[in-house]
Amino acid sequence: QVQLVESGGGLVQAGGSLRLSCAASGRTFTNYPMAWFRQSPGKEREFVAAISLSTTYADSVKGRFTLSRDNTKNTMTLQKNSLKPEDKAVEYCAAALSPALRDRLANSYDYWGQGTQVTVSS
Repeated sequence: QVQLVESGGGLVQAGGSLRLSCAASGRTFTNYPMAWFRQSPGKEREFVAAISLSTTYADSVKGRFTLSRDNTKNTMTLQKNSLKPEDKAVEYCAAALSPALRDRLANSYDYWGQGTQVTVSS
C-alpha cells in the first residue's frame, strides 16, 4: 500500500519560514517525479514545485521555496522562506509512477497525501 504523509505545516508570521516534509512508503520513488501542490478554499489546486532529475517551481514561489529529496529515506522536503499571507493553503504531496509527465499538472500524479495546513499571519 502506497502512502504519502506530509508534515511540517502550521502557523507562521509573514516573512517567516516553514519546512514541509513528505514521507513515502510502500514504494520507492527514486528518480520518479514528486511534487507539492496547494489549495485554498474555493480555489483550484495549484502547482508549487516538482522534482525528478531536476526541480521546477511555480513563478509565485521561485526564489523563496527550495525543493529537495533524500532518496535513501524516500522523502521530499520543501523549504518555504519569506512566506506571504497568500501562501496560506493546504499543501499536498504527490508522486508519480511515470518518469515522463507534465509535472505542473495535478492529473499527472498517481498518489497523494492527505495534506498539511499552512497558515501565514500578517
